[in-house]
Amino acid sequence: MPLEQYGALGDGRSVALIGLDGSIDWWCVPHMDSPPLFDKLLAPQTGGFFSITPSEAFVAERRYLADSNVLETIFITSQGRARLTESLNSGPAGRLPWAELARRIEGIEGKVDFDIAIDFGTQADTVSPYVAPNDNACVFHAGRILGMFLHDHQVHIERKDDMGVRAVLSLAAGQRSVVAIIAGRDEPLVVPPLALIDERIDGSHREWCQWSKGLVYDGPYQTQVIRNALALKLLLSSPSGSIMAAATSSLPERIGGSKNYDYRFAWIRDAGYTIEAFLGIGAQPEAKAAFTWLLRRLDEHGPRVFYTLDGAIGDCVRPVDLPGYKNSPPVVGNDARDQLQHGVFGDIFETARCFIDSGNILDSPSAMLLS
Repeated sequence: MPLEQYGALGDGRSVALIGLDGSIDWWCVPHMDSPPLFDKLLAPQTGGFFSITPSEAFVAERRYLADSNVLETIFITSQGRARLTESLNSGPAGRLPWAELARRIEGIEGKVDFDIAIDFGTQADTVSPYVAPNDNACVFHAGRILGMFLHDHQVHIERKDDMGVRAVLSLAAGQRSVVAIIAGRDEPLVVPPLALIDERIDGSHREWCQWSKGLVYDGPYQTQVIRNALALKLLLSSPSGSIMAAATSSLPERIGGSKNYDYRFAWIRDAGYTIEAFLGIGAQPEAKAAFTWLLRRLDEHGPRVFYTLDGAIGDCVRPVDLPGYKNSPPVVGNDARDQLQHGVFGDIFETARCFIDSGNILDSPSAMLLS
């Protein structure tokens, strides 16, 4: 699909991209820079995905809920209308200790039939996903990812095997159904009740609204500023405080060209711009976390162009055996790792100046590091 037809979900640890057709075509689990569980974005015919799509021809309308990163899509068919509400859930005490991708489908008018499909990604043919028998859910393994597909009784499973899941769902006006994927990497999983997952969609929306309400900005284009702040918030890795340049890898600068780099790294330049933006709208916790993370990387590795989200030195480019987005050969890594870019020094000091000018205080070790 055209990139502008994708929406993004995030939970402070990972980001999922959902097409206007209801297909999740990119999701790295559990972190933004982990190998993808769903990678149809780079392999249209063979990549992993999780789709909820009307069975007949449809028109789709999409929006983010106000002041939130919860996504709402309205599907309109000749038989009726239905709403799909999606969230990478958080809990009442913050980020959950597992990845929880929740999708609620509601009938609005008439009746709408849906096809539900899941193909587990093979990470460019480096893993062989398989389904394990379990009474609690559809449990699957994909390399080091352990996950489960949860659904209610209204979802009729037609196929469930190592190749994936195929199911159907019919909803009339007033009916609703919830499906979800719970996943982790090299860790045990809990099996949350679907009712609780459903509640967490609304709870996540409230948390996003509460965060937006805390922003300080009363200038022009306030709605657009808040929306852009929400987008930047998706790129902040809450476990570390690092800020990703982008949530995707291998998308082309020019269709069919060779500059298809991996931007799932924390670049000094991008982190500096984002920290300044957060300071400008009163997002102090995010700005402080990101600035502290950046200072520690400078102390550990010196001024590099970028670092990994956990603070290591990133990899150089290597090709990936996938078709790529619109046949643009994909790669992971980025050769800028070994470049000397003098501009990073200005970015570092500009970020520090903005931090101090915003009324904040620089500690002695950080001041010595910058000097």
